[in-house]
Amino acid sequence: MPDEKAAYADDAGIDAELDELPSADAVEETVENLEANGFDVVVVDTAEDALETLQSHIPADASVMNGHSTTLEEIGFDEYLSDGDHDWESLSDRIWGIDDDAERQAARRDAQTADYFLGSVNGISQTGELVAADRSGSRIGAYPFAASNVVIVSGINKIVPSLEDALDRLENVAYPLENERAKEAYGVESAIAKQLIFRQELEEDRTTVLLVREELGY
Repeated sequence: MPDEKAAYADDAGIDAELDELPSADAVEETVENLEANGFDVVVVDTAEDALETLQSHIPADASVMNGHSTTLEEIGFDEYLSDGDHDWESLSDRIWGIDDDAERQAARRDAQTADYFLGSVNGISQTGELVAADRSGSRIGAYPFAASNVVIVSGINKIVPSLEDALDRLENVAYPLENERAKEAYGVESAIAKQLIFRQELEEDRTTVLLVREELGY
């Protein structure tokens, strides 16, 4: 278990059965059903492989935005986006360089239409659905339509048997952990204020799910 997650786990009181690494057969079934639902799927072994995949997947000169994601932090993407040797336009760096609150909020909304929007989800069902939630909507708002391309990065620990289990995982694993993180980072509690069930991607080649055979994120 990553150090940050382990630090929050005791206080969060998570349902550990919804955060276990699935069998190889379960991963294979999940991939098949995600692809049947219109998602492109890439499976890699390690966090390092995941970062290398993103580096090669996103073309030069693309505008790139990321929603907050512990998973992206753990694979090193956030640091690479800000400091790495790439030819992308980092919208997050532009946004956080704006001093005026209203102007920054407007820029955050505009960034939902990035060429590539990256983030994670809180649960993936073996039946091929993605579940995610947000307090503000700044992460999941881009997923259904706004961004030209979406890349969802997730550890396979978020795979659970059914959509109902994925919703349970959101409530009983992801939210308690994120709530502890938010209280420490921002001094406020989180909330499942805005929730998305992403059942199908109907636009060909738009949404890629990058699964990592490790325990990552919430």
